[in-house]
Amino acid sequence: MTPDDFRRIALSLAGVEEGAHMGHADFRVGNRIFATLDQNMGDPGLGRGMVKLAVEEQEMRVAAAPAIFQPVPGGWGRGGATHVHLDVSDEATLTGALTAAWRLAVALGPTRARKKKP
Repeated sequence: MTPDDFRRIALSLAGVEEGAHMGHADFRVGNRIFATLDQNMGDPGLGRGMVKLAVEEQEMRVAAAPAIFQPVPGGWGRGGATHVHLDVSDEATLTGALTAAWRLAVALGPTRARKKKP
């Protein structure tokens, strides 16, 4: 899979908007980030994504496909943030992970928009 595939799948989910967060493309529903995309990993054709999963979902996916899914280091990872290695993923696996992250974000509900600094 490629960053373009990640973007296409994320944007196909209901109510999703693309934005930017800390230099990365992000995908939000109800202003809640559920996935990000990092294309700056040496080879712009490959890349890595991140999906925000429930901890139990993260554990299941990491156990089932450790070459594809890895917890983000530190506290973010302990909270469900999960790296997705696109070059070894397939359409069904990536779609499932993005959909799970989107469902969690929808269930949590919208967040308030942050005010931009002048």
